[in-house]
Amino acid sequence: MRSKIKQRIQIDPNVHFGKPCVAGTRIPVMNVLELVREGMTFEQIIQDYYPDLEREDVRACIQYAMEIVASEDIHVTVAQ
Repeated sequence: MRSKIKQRIQIDPNVHFGKPCVAGTRIPVMNVLELVREGMTFEQIIQDYYPDLEREDVRACIQYAMEIVASEDIHVTVAQ
């Protein structure tokens, strides 16, 4: 799965200040994720906002976010 994400999500310091974008576009992953959060279907996102995207691009945005969260180190401390 990681190789598919690398093909669909790119980080370029010259595009949106290096924020991850859908490859070959200037569409930030965050923008796509915000639409998913609002409950939009993949079809609505593509039809109403980003007609250059494919369903797999939206899936790659979600997978990218999941991998970022999975790789975070979380340190929990006990309140005293």
